[in-house]
Amino acid sequence: MRRNERNINCYATYELKVGEFVPEFMGKMQFYLTVLDDKVRMKDESPSIGIILCKEKDRTIVEYALKEANKPIGVATYQMFRELPKELQNELPSPEQIARLLEYINEKEIKNDTQNTPN
Repeated sequence: MRRNERNINCYATYELKVGEFVPEFMGKMQFYLTVLDDKVRMKDESPSIGIILCKEKDRTIVEYALKEANKPIGVATYQMFRELPKELQNELPSPEQIARLLEYINEKEIKNDTQNTPN
């Protein structure tokens, strides 16, 4: 474990938006977090956190939108690059690895569905 890493023991949900932040995004994220905490989170886990990633944001609008939030939510911006920076190329899975993982998950879900189907 790196010196600055922390184990927060919670679910994190991210929402990627292609445009500028609007306050309505907060309600949607609070809904997602409420469902996660109610249906998925275990008793020994911390409350879920949400991160909204937007192309642009106005700091004042974000501050007012977050002011009354009752769930831990953050808002950040992102930048697009044509190529992955070299320092990150070995840190992320390849598209092929992601495709294999998704196929595995799909096959596992199909197998579970067929096992749980009543005869």
